[in-house]
Amino acid sequence: MKYAFYTGCAAKGATPELYVSTRLVTQKLEMELVELKSAACCGAGVMTEADPELAIALNARTFALAEAEGLDLMTICGTCQGVMAQINKQLKEDSELLKRINVYLEKEGLHYEGTVKVKHFLWILLDDIGVDRLKTYVTHPLRNLKIAPFYGCYILRHTSTLRYDDPNQPTSLETVIEALGGEAVDYEGRNKCCGFPVILENPDIGLAMSGKRLEEAKTARADVMVTPCPLCHMNLDLQQERVEKHLGKSFEMPVLHLPQLVGLAMGFSPVEMQMMRHFVPVTSLISKLQ
Repeated sequence: MKYAFYTGCAAKGATPELYVSTRLVTQKLEMELVELKSAACCGAGVMTEADPELAIALNARTFALAEAEGLDLMTICGTCQGVMAQINKQLKEDSELLKRINVYLEKEGLHYEGTVKVKHFLWILLDDIGVDRLKTYVTHPLRNLKIAPFYGCYILRHTSTLRYDDPNQPTSLETVIEALGGEAVDYEGRNKCCGFPVILENPDIGLAMSGKRLEEAKTARADVMVTPCPLCHMNLDLQQERVEKHLGKSFEMPVLHLPQLVGLAMGFSPVEMQMMRHFVPVTSLISKLQ
């Protein structure tokens, strides 16, 4: 299994533990990653609103880099998955748009034919590796953990593009959690917005949205949340203390990146998964792994 690896911005910036854990886990899974080190930001949806043509050109450039390697593209960010899949669909369905965008790419000696597939690490676990094979890598089943899956928005939407999972009743994260030996906790907000990027424009609303998700997981007696999106992780982990102060409530809810959860079940230590970098202490989680 070989993929063009698109890290996105967060895994090389605000959440470097995601990059490290992904590298360790994919190596264990015998996946070969060709990192697209010169790829640009996907725009996180914000750029598309401000300048659609620029957003399309930047993402087409990334697709062209992957296509030049003859590989499909793997992302580890739910937001990148949603943005890139939508733009890739536009390019594949609109030959005139693709032709126009390729004029920009030619200035760098690049060209995109429209052959690349964009796959999140979550989809690769389920489709390319498969549940049965994934289970064979599990040496430390997460039997004592009640895990709240948090999808966020982009990895499930837009439904015309992302038809992998049901946006209203998704099951993919739950399937992986159960394959790792954990117990998936059901709660209402698992497929709703974490508050990003609302928190940048209206902090009160954004913090309330994050708090609602954390409170729902806490009420469902989850020991930990897991998300396939580092932007969701930033809102739920990095901003959690701010959320608690804003709402006058205490959650103390650890939040893991998906590769970290997989890594723990594979026998990697919390230190190797760089869980100590998280803003919310993971002490309670580690005690349940003993």
